[in-house]
Amino acid sequence: MILAAMHMTRRSLSPALMMAGALMLTGWQPAQAEIAFKRIPTQYIAALGDPGATSGSGAGDWGLWAVDPGPRGVRLSGYETLKAAGGVAPASWTFDGGNWWLEEHGLIMEQPAFPIPPGKYVVTGGREVTTVLTVHPKGSDGVQRWELGDGANLHDVTHLRCRAARYTPAAGTNSCTPAKAQMTAFPVEPGGPMPPVEGCNKQDFQVLIVIGVATDK
Repeated sequence: MILAAMHMTRRSLSPALMMAGALMLTGWQPAQAEIAFKRIPTQYIAALGDPGATSGSGAGDWGLWAVDPGPRGVRLSGYETLKAAGGVAPASWTFDGGNWWLEEHGLIMEQPAFPIPPGKYVVTGGREVTTVLTVHPKGSDGVQRWELGDGANLHDVTHLRCRAARYTPAAGTNSCTPAKAQMTAFPVEPGGPMPPVEGCNKQDFQVLIVIGVATDK
């Protein structure tokens, strides 16, 4: 989640997008016009679902990074050092060998917090669409629903340059490790799938930029 060569956060919004976000939250009116929204420091949602879906029932499997995990990540080349430190990264998060994450430049990053809290989030993919994502509380059936406003779908609010995947051991193996990731597979092209890693199951997540929340959230 960083532009390694420039030491800039990959997910940092451009000045133009930051300005657009400010204007959206002061002049843009969501469908729920009676709800007040406030700007927040940028957060990121790890979402699963059909890119063409406008709503769904899988928000219980979505996570939230309250801060950009990119600058807090560890390069694949630093994995042995990370292991030697007991899995504790310089940014103080702990690596989980049974459930670890990579981003599009090949950085090992901390897991998002699961599940995403219910509420209303102003989300964007940094392209044309900004809208309200509603994450409902978990129902009595254990299902947590979500929906996007203004007819937007998940692809519309996915930041395509942000790629993220979770890696877990494949059945019957104990060799799912970042040491087997191929650095030649990075960086991943915008919108492209994250690379497989030998011995691992891979789950690709879509990344949504959060620029505001409902004040009553």
